[in-house]
Amino acid sequence: MNARMSGPERWEHFSHGADVGVRGVAPTLAGAFEQAALALTAIVVDPASLEAEERVEIACRAPDAELLLVDWLNAIVYEMATRRLVFGRFEVETDGRSLRAQAFGRPMDADEFDLAVEPKGATYTALSVARGEDGNWTAQCVVDV
Repeated sequence: MNARMSGPERWEHFSHGADVGVRGVAPTLAGAFEQAALALTAIVVDPASLEAEERVEIACRAPDAELLLVDWLNAIVYEMATRRLVFGRFEVETDGRSLRAQAFGRPMDADEFDLAVEPKGATYTALSVARGEDGNWTAQCVVDV
């Protein structure tokens, strides 16, 4: 399992057959969504290795936090595919039903990055957004690759 920690915030991957599970954990719901987005980026490239050259604004709405997570991650997949960008940092504001975010990244360069795996989309498999007994939020789902 791949993982990256920064204080109480972290992202990680979990195994799920031929696909990849992404999980974000943080003290806030917004932070958990940011960490899940970093886990998504880490499928393609180490997000810590990226310097932001471009900023993309993303907005989503959904009836609940779980569906919002899927919409959020799919919006990132869309931006990566259509703009040919990879993201290394996210700033998210959310109330669990709406989300406004900024994604900071740079153009994908196949010569610079080993782009062997490309995320196709977030799924409802293993989908969960919940606050744990420790007070931290966890946001996770499986991503089709």
